[in-house]
Amino acid sequence: MTLFSVLKTVSLRSSRYYHSATLVFSAQNLLDSLHLSLTHKSLKLTQQCHARIFSLGSTQNPFLATKLISAYAIFGVPTQSHLVFDSLQIKSVYLWNSLINGCVKNHAYSEAFGRFYQMCCRGVLLDDYTLATMSKVCSEIGDLNAGKLIHGKSLKIGCVLDVIVANSLMSMYSKCGEFGECLKLFDEMPDRNVGSWNAVISGYADSGDHNFDTEMSGFVKDMQIEGLKPDVFTVSCLLTLCNGDMGKRDHGRELHGFTVRNELGLGLEFHLGCCLMGMYSRSNKVDVGRRVFDRMKSRNVYAWTAMINGYVQNGALEEGLVLFHQMQERDGVEPNKVSLVSILPVCSAVAGLIGVKQIHGYAIRKEFNKDVSLCNALIDMYAKCGSLDRAKQVFEYGSFRRDLISWSSMISGYGLHGKGEEAVFVYNKMLQLGNKPDMMTIIGVLSACGRAGLVDEGLCIYKSAINEYRIEPTVEICACVVDMLGRSGQLGQALDFIKTMPMEPSPSVWGALVSASIIHGNSEMQDLAYRFLIQLEPENPSNYVLLSNLHASSRRWDVVSEVRTMMKERSLTKTPGCSWISINNATHFFYAADKLHPCSKRIYELLDGLILLMKGAAVSHDFEDLTWVS
Repeated sequence: MTLFSVLKTVSLRSSRYYHSATLVFSAQNLLDSLHLSLTHKSLKLTQQCHARIFSLGSTQNPFLATKLISAYAIFGVPTQSHLVFDSLQIKSVYLWNSLINGCVKNHAYSEAFGRFYQMCCRGVLLDDYTLATMSKVCSEIGDLNAGKLIHGKSLKIGCVLDVIVANSLMSMYSKCGEFGECLKLFDEMPDRNVGSWNAVISGYADSGDHNFDTEMSGFVKDMQIEGLKPDVFTVSCLLTLCNGDMGKRDHGRELHGFTVRNELGLGLEFHLGCCLMGMYSRSNKVDVGRRVFDRMKSRNVYAWTAMINGYVQNGALEEGLVLFHQMQERDGVEPNKVSLVSILPVCSAVAGLIGVKQIHGYAIRKEFNKDVSLCNALIDMYAKCGSLDRAKQVFEYGSFRRDLISWSSMISGYGLHGKGEEAVFVYNKMLQLGNKPDMMTIIGVLSACGRAGLVDEGLCIYKSAINEYRIEPTVEICACVVDMLGRSGQLGQALDFIKTMPMEPSPSVWGALVSASIIHGNSEMQDLAYRFLIQLEPENPSNYVLLSNLHASSRRWDVVSEVRTMMKERSLTKTPGCSWISINNATHFFYAADKLHPCSKRIYELLDGLILLMKGAAVSHDFEDLTWVS
């Protein structure tokens, strides 16, 4: 039956195709019509089927009602699902499950909980599908207390023995940060399937303890001993644990070989290919990831984005940009929101502000400008490219819901431009609106205070973050406080703060003290900080070079010779500094003392002229008489 014929058949009585004397509808006809409406993604056909059901007096048919509730949820109109459900006189557990599942599909989690509460109050006997669905809701919103309530319900009615329910509960505990409870539930399960083992592996990956050798390798062996074979999801989760630090064994390549031997990629090539490319990129083997990409028979936007992101992560910006263009021109694949977030740093580095504007314009045309991650990236990139006003426009007038990253990005943008007072104002406004800061927010606002010399404000923010918001004073936060005190000339207070830190000072902390000592010409404090830096980073040549320069400026040649000897013994050489500039869509790279650029002679001539001009300005006492050459 074609879509056109069904549309004619299920039209209303006013249709000229309707003949009441000859047309007889059965429930099966209507079910088939509803199924066809879903196949053709036609909401109009679903509504016509609903009208026919109503006209034939079949609204209380549980099979038709279940299909209608599901159809309206799939089409994104859950209010119609609720109306169909509320019109039913007898509501079975299957109807309740269909309605709750429709709420979940439309991310209406509060409505799902409301209907679940009604089920419990009306004494509806819960089944495994109900509890598994509600466990998923708890994991999506990260509500551990509600998840424990579902777990209790499962224990009470005996559904916790069901493998599907137990797997859902394990996933919930893992996503809510209770990996120990996940393992406990796993150990108590009388029967397990591959999904049970996957839930533990996924939770382990999310826990942040990425030590493949000590635990996961043995865990996978136990899985195989029980006669269960790892599937695509198992391998994908394990690949996330392979981040380059894999000891003597290259587990990532072993997993890659396992997928090839067992043909796990069949039918799921996109997903597995993306995981493999991500694993190789994190392991600094982006060239191997590219071989995986090139051997894929077909590629979707996720595969292209994974490869582009791999290039960006490994600093191969130009290769990432070339691939971004090939994705659109060669394969005709349009970028999605994740693609734009991945390529945005590349565009800002290669093309500067123009590149960011182009990405922003494309996002507006494709209506991606409501995505919070993309808008956050735009705020950050606009600020880094020097356009604070555009960053402010995206932040204040963008049609997206601001999250904590949005506030932190705007605060950091103000700090980057030396506008400490504006950064503090935005921070206070964020607190007034009920948003609690995190570590990145505090780092951003403290850095802004340090650049603007707002020491008192910065110290108040630091104390309130520790005492009121219970934020742990991390090394990064402490480094910002040291930098803030040091920039203002309070080197003694900065050193006292370092002594009272709840953890061992890191190189970033001593580095902040070094920078402040250089600014204020305190060679004694500078020497002290450098010596701690060398102890913490004995293989960093920059520390030796700067310490050598410090003693050379004081004509302590014996110490200079000692430092240079240490560098020679350790075979340390400092990589020359590099800078770049984009002119007419071309990027020019320059290293320290570099003369390889074709325009080097003219550039150095201009620099010599500028140096003479600056020296002349330095010795002149009458700056009004200076003649500046444009």
